[in-house]
Amino acid sequence: ENPHPEEYKIASLVFYSFVFTVGLLVNVTALWVFSCTTKKRTTITIYMMNVALLDLFFIFSLPFRIIYHGTETWPFGDTFCRLLGASTVFYPAIALWLLAFISVDRFMAIVQPKHVKELKNTKKAVLACTGIWIMTLSTTSPLVFLRSDPDQASNFTTCMKMLDIIHLKEVNTLNFCRLIFFFLIPLFIMIGCYLVIIYNFIHGKTSKLKPKAKERSIRIIVTLIAQVLICFVPFHICFAFLMLQDENTFYNPWAAFTTFLMNLSTCLDVILYYIVSKQFQARVISVILYRNYLRSVRRKSFRTGSVRSLNNMNSEMI
Repeated sequence: ENPHPEEYKIASLVFYSFVFTVGLLVNVTALWVFSCTTKKRTTITIYMMNVALLDLFFIFSLPFRIIYHGTETWPFGDTFCRLLGASTVFYPAIALWLLAFISVDRFMAIVQPKHVKELKNTKKAVLACTGIWIMTLSTTSPLVFLRSDPDQASNFTTCMKMLDIIHLKEVNTLNFCRLIFFFLIPLFIMIGCYLVIIYNFIHGKTSKLKPKAKERSIRIIVTLIAQVLICFVPFHICFAFLMLQDENTFYNPWAAFTTFLMNLSTCLDVILYYIVSKQFQARVISVILYRNYLRSVRRKSFRTGSVRSLNNMNSEMI
């Protein structure tokens, strides 16, 4: 039997359908804007492209989760189930490092304006992103070959490995090493950058910055802090507690809830895209204006159609 309660299944169907729809639209638009319409690429453009790629990588796994929750059977095989289970910890690991890179980028722009040329050095940004993708893949791949398998009892017709992170206790040493390198280190880098930036703001050492650039940087920092606190900190705290527990239950409501919060990051990235890119802003505004234009056209056509029908009725009556 599937140990997950009915409420969890319904919530998963609704939540993942929402995240898939919104996340796909937002991140496809962002990737197109940053890769095709941005003329002058900078380091932050490279980081944003990687954020969009990572989000899409995760979003494309959601239809399989939706099918599983809808049918309560897993028809895609054990290997694919293991890959999706590993992606649960793969996604936040890269996401946090990318957010750390963006924080360092803003630190350089605000605190070290002398080295502003480095912000245009996209080769270093590409190398940094490539390195973190390779490191995350190499440390996540062992999770695919775990011996403990909660789906073995059902002859692999379920995929509980994909839903919860509790079965990962077999490699606790690796898990805590991952928590240090892929959570604490990028978190401390971000905290350090923000503290120095705030110190410089308080002591008026950012006078060389243009007001618009300063305001934009503050918005990026606030967005990053909110996203990390809402989406990633609860997930990793819950992950650490579960690794320390002796119980071997297959379902934990806090694990499920914090995983939902972590997945929500794929939609919240839209705020970051909107702040960073003028092209993305223009694209969003144009879509909104186009929708308003269509509505006004439909209203006008409806009104003219109503007037015509009334005229026809009057002519017939005469």
